[in-house]
Amino acid sequence: MHILLTDRLTCPRCGPEFGLILLSHRMEERRVLEGSLGCSNCRERFPIRAGVADLRPPPRGDLAGSKHLEPPTSPSPLEVAALLGVTEGPGNLALVGRMAAHAEAVAGLVPGVEVVAIARGLESEEGETEGVSRFVAGSRLPLQSRSLRGVALFGDEGLGRAAELVRVVARFGRVVVWGDVEGWGEALEAEGLEVLVSENEALVATRV
Repeated sequence: MHILLTDRLTCPRCGPEFGLILLSHRMEERRVLEGSLGCSNCRERFPIRAGVADLRPPPRGDLAGSKHLEPPTSPSPLEVAALLGVTEGPGNLALVGRMAAHAEAVAGLVPGVEVVAIARGLESEEGETEGVSRFVAGSRLPLQSRSLRGVALFGDEGLGRAAELVRVVARFGRVVVWGDVEGWGEALEAEGLEVLVSENEALVATRV
């Protein structure tokens, strides 16, 4: 996890009004490999192990044995990057759920952007990848409001989180939904986004 990203993190227990404080035990090239993130409000600590920040609210179960997340065959990383509409940094993008398996490839396509991969099964024996910060999170995204240039996920992984996805997207930022897009257009428009693309397998909405 890149150290600069800690400025954008918030307590998953207390909400987006409460930031987190980093206590780093091991860091290489500005990437935190071991340590914890603490909330000054509830005093909860969230561990960082092998570069992966566990930002689930308590009680947190053991992540050991999580199935390794394999990159989906569709969409391709190039399609994801194109739909997000970001060609260069700086800034942050988030890939949530199964889409997070494309994080390394998308980071390689969009120079200067830090991709926040939010899912289980992202542990890597090869260590940290430039341009990718890995998280595990609950239903609430542990990020400041309007802090992302874009977020992408599969449509069957969280229509009920539409309001939370919209909250973290900045002005002109995009929410990209792939696969099952039924109901997403109405949900995102109800939260104030404008739908730019709505097709059988892809929906793109933006904050204007």
